[in-house]
Amino acid sequence: QVKLEESGGGSVQAGDSLTLSCAASGGTISHRVMAYFRQAPGKERQYVGHVGSRGSTNYAESVKGRFTFFRHNARATVYLQMNNLQPEDTAVYYCAASIPDRMTELDHLTVYDSWGQGTQVIVSS
Repeated sequence: QVKLEESGGGSVQAGDSLTLSCAASGGTISHRVMAYFRQAPGKERQYVGHVGSRGSTNYAESVKGRFTFFRHNARATVYLQMNNLQPEDTAVYYCAASIPDRMTELDHLTVYDSWGQGTQVIVSS
């Protein structure tokens, strides 16, 4: 496992942008897929997207075209740029690091063995 520290959440208006950061320590992320999940009040934690160790990305349909991952392995940091935020994006966002060298079922919670503390994103209409 690695320790993940998140930052960058906040309260914004619909149409605004935010960039979340996830910094890892206590180990390398070079062989781990890095993902974000989010959890709205009263709902289950949902997959947002992930970035592979070589930069390949995948996104949930609800955020595709608006959210973008950036990954800097040397800094052990991942960024999630979120554009055109909408009220339905309101949630606590969690950074996650996968089991090393895991390549399948990357939208499943159980693939990830390290989690950040979560950062709140609130989008007002």
